[in-house]
Amino acid sequence: MTRTAKSNDTRIEIKPVAMPREARVFLELPYRLHRRLDHWVPPLRMAQKDILNVKRHPVYRNMEVEKFIAYRGDLAVGRVMAIINNAHDSFHKERAGFFGFFETIDDSDVASHLLDSARGWVAVRGAKILRGPVNPSTNYECGLLVEGFDLDPAVMMVYNPPYYAGLIEGFGFKKAMDLYAYEVNEESFRATEKMRRVAERLRKKDGITVRTVNLKDFKREVETVRRIYNDAWSNNWGFVPVSEDEFEHLAKDLKQIVDPKIVLVAERSIEGSPESVPIGFMLAVPDINRALKKVNGRLFPLGIFKLIRHSRKIDSIRIIIMGVIKEHQSLGVAAVLYEEIYKRGPANGYFSGEMSWVLENNVLMNRAAELLGGRRSKTYRIYEMPAA
Repeated sequence: MTRTAKSNDTRIEIKPVAMPREARVFLELPYRLHRRLDHWVPPLRMAQKDILNVKRHPVYRNMEVEKFIAYRGDLAVGRVMAIINNAHDSFHKERAGFFGFFETIDDSDVASHLLDSARGWVAVRGAKILRGPVNPSTNYECGLLVEGFDLDPAVMMVYNPPYYAGLIEGFGFKKAMDLYAYEVNEESFRATEKMRRVAERLRKKDGITVRTVNLKDFKREVETVRRIYNDAWSNNWGFVPVSEDEFEHLAKDLKQIVDPKIVLVAERSIEGSPESVPIGFMLAVPDINRALKKVNGRLFPLGIFKLIRHSRKIDSIRIIIMGVIKEHQSLGVAAVLYEEIYKRGPANGYFSGEMSWVLENNVLMNRAAELLGGRRSKTYRIYEMPAA
């Protein structure tokens, strides 16, 4: 599919990515567009190559995708990926299309022709609605930053220029859902006495214990967390179940940055048995973006040394996921996990953090974030519009 248009007497051409050279252009575009943005954190190119590798990354085994690049003359000025996620459609019983990895110069014609290409591509494949951005699903980086441009993104969160929202909304997209990030500073990153009392009561009453993740039994731990995640999040808006091979791939990436002292598994004792069963978990990781900002997306030749040096100074975390199996959600396991992270974080040198992301309609989680001293610092938005 190739689309052309006129803009200020200069042709805009939309081309699908077909050759290795074009794949490199698609990869490199945000590094050129955003290199002067103070708060943009260049992601590692090796990580971007991995998530954009549609032939090898396991997430794409349940997807149909097409990458498009917008050119003005010989210069690439925008990109987008059009996505049909069969796992999403099967789970939600709908035919939806998605767009992701959206980047563009501040030009409504460029943005419109990119989004129109994605919309047309998914519509031909039966999609009734187009949502995004997701990179390439809600289990990865997703949403468009619409509030909080004066702050660096936390690890595995997006950053984009403010003008993106106007371009997307100008094309006709409406808000589907907002995702919130909460900042927890050094003063509030402490378990309150009330929180301690509640957590202790729940431990005694329901036999709940919390342990740290065992990286020596990595494969078993990964499957435990996947099972809890797919159950705990199954009622959440936009949820897509994660397959075994996809979750293993995700876990291997996270293993490179995880601090096992702040990855927690909640267990409940079985009556009449010495064994306990895992019923919840909390995944927190050091905010490696604070170090990544120093290496400009490259580990070699000198980036690896900068990354190691600056990683030693990280004193902030991102709480990525907290989940409890549905049949145990009424027990208050979340309170126990939060009390533990508020205790273990400062004890291991982490004095601030970000809780992200939280769906705007998740009343209990938003209320909990505020009660725990969190300040809503960023808002991310997923948009939608009819695909045809």
